[in-house]
Amino acid sequence: MKLMANFLTALVAIMHVGIMVLEMFFWNHPVGQKIFNMTPEVAELSATLAMNQGLYNGFLAAGLFWGLISKRTDIKLFFLACVVVAGIFGGLTAKFSIIFTQGLPALVALILVMMATAKDKQ
Repeated sequence: MKLMANFLTALVAIMHVGIMVLEMFFWNHPVGQKIFNMTPEVAELSATLAMNQGLYNGFLAAGLFWGLISKRTDIKLFFLACVVVAGIFGGLTAKFSIIFTQGLPALVALILVMMATAKDKQ
């Protein structure tokens, strides 16, 4: 259980590194424009905002890696909960699929971390 919880937490962290790279470095690139379904004009106008979003995603990834490296459950739980909230908010305000692509994996990881923690305490 603990191994699967850590694996999924690492997967969520890696996903957020990827999102950070896309938003910070490939927003104005044809790859980013295709992934985010934007015209070059929209990408240009929103590039600064996207870099800011990317930085926040990098912080989420850093927090998850910190939790994994330090083996601190409280840190993993906090940052996974942040990702779940961000996924729900993004799904409600930007694109509904964000709930499933970002929020759901973090929610599953969060539940597994909680279950593994409860099992360790028994």
